[in-house]
Amino acid sequence: MTQQPSQFAITDSAATQIAKILATEAPGSCLRVAVQGGGCSGFSYIFSIDDTQTSDDLAFARDGITVLIDDMSIQYMQGAEIDWVDDLIGAAFQIKNPNATASCGCGTSFDV
Repeated sequence: MTQQPSQFAITDSAATQIAKILATEAPGSCLRVAVQGGGCSGFSYIFSIDDTQTSDDLAFARDGITVLIDDMSIQYMQGAEIDWVDDLIGAAFQIKNPNATASCGCGTSFDV
């Protein structure tokens, strides 16, 4: 399946950090981002390492790394961007989601 650039974006800093993480994992591993119900705002982002792409996964590649998102989760993240933020309160992946109508203070849950 051909991906449209507007579906999901990976920033330079996120790609660099994902590459660092995947360098310590089994060859062929990818970062998986999913949305599940729960969290203080309704939905939560889940990050994991996966070495298996399923038939309902969308694959987004950049600079030699791949991010997998299942087709149910992409509905909630259409047009979103994953970034790596390193500031005074800590370092973490951050999803900038244009579909979110509300989010919690920690940035890991959102509502649509």
